[in-house]
Amino acid sequence: QVQLVESGGGLVQPGGSLRLSCAASGFTFSSAPMRWDRQAPGKERELVASISSLGGSTTYADSVKGRFTISRNNAKNTVDLQMNSLKPEDTAVYYCNAPRFNAWGQGTQVTVSS
Repeated sequence: QVQLVESGGGLVQPGGSLRLSCAASGFTFSSAPMRWDRQAPGKERELVASISSLGGSTTYADSVKGRFTISRNNAKNTVDLQMNSLKPEDTAVYYCNAPRFNAWGQGTQVTVSS
């Protein structure tokens, strides 16, 4: 079955960096667009970044443009989210998802705090 497993979350100070990774299995990864979404306490889940199946096209939420980078490795079935210049408002649970299969990972907590 489709499975997505995130890793790489944690506690980081403002201005710091984290790299999230998502390992996918159970489907043809190289043909699937992928996304990272996040949900902060008391807020709705929102799109952070998306990437096309071959990685040639990416989109970002305005709030993370210039700070976050989404990438994928179709040989390893992974999609990553490099997060730089982190701000307290980036604190959320981050989810990897494959929209074509309506599949979500369990989420990984990112906390930005001094």
